[in-house]
Amino acid sequence: MAERVKVLFSEKEVDARIRQMGEQISSDYKGKKLHLICVLKGGSFFMCELAKYITVPVTIDFMSVSSYGGDTKSSGIVKIIKDLDESIKDKDVLVIEDIVDSGRTLNYLFELLKQRGPKSLTLCTLLDKPDGRTVGVQVDYTGFEIPDKFVVGYGLDYHQLYRNLPYIGTVELD
Repeated sequence: MAERVKVLFSEKEVDARIRQMGEQISSDYKGKKLHLICVLKGGSFFMCELAKYITVPVTIDFMSVSSYGGDTKSSGIVKIIKDLDESIKDKDVLVIEDIVDSGRTLNYLFELLKQRGPKSLTLCTLLDKPDGRTVGVQVDYTGFEIPDKFVVGYGLDYHQLYRNLPYIGTVELD
């Protein structure tokens, strides 16, 4: 089976939106220190770009969770592959995600992180796919709302491919 990638949001559009999000986050957290948690692997591209536009002091940590395996649909089974290196107790925490789809993974992750006692816990995603939602998740900062299609680029992959695309595209299978 072959696939094609069709541009959904250009590099210019993505860069402009990330800059706006960084400015909004900086305004909302003015006078505070912000702890970013990047959800790997896809979130790393987005977090690195976003962090450049956040003007408040930030610290960074990483988690790796998965509910996809090798498919284009969430399996519903959440696995923690890499946990945090630092405590988040009493910190203002912003979770950085590439995409919110079914909501299962983030729902599970947020319940886990709440138990660790952060001062605040918010969610920032580059892409939000509300039509794919099966579990309620509050998204505090959204780059783009997208249709229920499988997307790649800017950290998002299809079988580990296409993460390096500087734009967001939809995968169309032949």
